[in-house]
Amino acid sequence: MVLAAGLGKRMRPITETMPKPLVKVAGKTLLDWGLDSLRQAGVAKAVVNVHYFPEQIVAHVAGRAAPKVVVSDESDLLLDSAGGIVKALPELGAKPFYVLNADTFWIDRGTSNLARLALAWNEAKMDILLMLADIASATGHSGGTDFLVDAEGALRRARNDPAGLIYAGAAIIHPRIFADAPAGPLSLNRYFDAAIAQGRLFGMKMHGHWITVGTPEAIPLAERAVAQAFAAAP
Repeated sequence: MVLAAGLGKRMRPITETMPKPLVKVAGKTLLDWGLDSLRQAGVAKAVVNVHYFPEQIVAHVAGRAAPKVVVSDESDLLLDSAGGIVKALPELGAKPFYVLNADTFWIDRGTSNLARLALAWNEAKMDILLMLADIASATGHSGGTDFLVDAEGALRRARNDPAGLIYAGAAIIHPRIFADAPAGPLSLNRYFDAAIAQGRLFGMKMHGHWITVGTPEAIPLAERAVAQAFAAAP
C-alpha cells in the first residue's frame, strides 16, 4: 500500500499544479522511488491511493508493469493514513502487507531494506513492524525522534528523546488490526498507540540513507543526498 493521497500543502507552489508524489528528485518521482523499492523487494502488486490531482497519478502509473498498480480512489473524501488502508483492504487481502509513505524514500546499502523488514517480521508477536532511521542518516527531517526501541525491538513513543529513531515511512502491517475499523478518515497513529499498549509494535533500523521531501527547498538537499549515497556505494 502506497499512501499517495495527501494534499502536499507544504510543497506549494509546486503542488498547485501537480500532486506531491509526482514531484521529481534526481530525475525520478517520489512515487517511483517507493514503487521501485517494492519491485526490488519482489512485490507483484501495489495499491496506490489518490485524492489530489488523482488523474495525474492514474496516468503516471498506467503503464507500470512491476509492481502492477491498483488505484484506490479517494477523490470524494480524503481518508487519512489508516482510513485509506481500510478502504483498500479488499485489494490488499488477509495477509500482512507493506505500507509506504509516498513522500519519503531511501537509498539501500546492501540488501533491500524492505526485504530485511520482511525477514524481521514475526506474526506471532507483532501487529505492526516499522522501519526506523537514525537522524544522522537522514536528510530533510526537521522534527525530533519518534520511537525508542527496547532490547527486543519493541517500541514506545520517544517524545523527541535524542536516543530515539525516526519513523522512516515504511512498515509491515497485519490487516487484523483493522477488523473493527469504522468508516471514514482515520490516522495510523491510533493503531500505533494501540499496538504499543499491547506490546505488539516493533521496529527495525534501516541500513543506508533516508530522505524526506516536505518543501521545495528540500529538493536540492535530497538530490545532493542521493548523489552522495550513490557515490559512496561500492
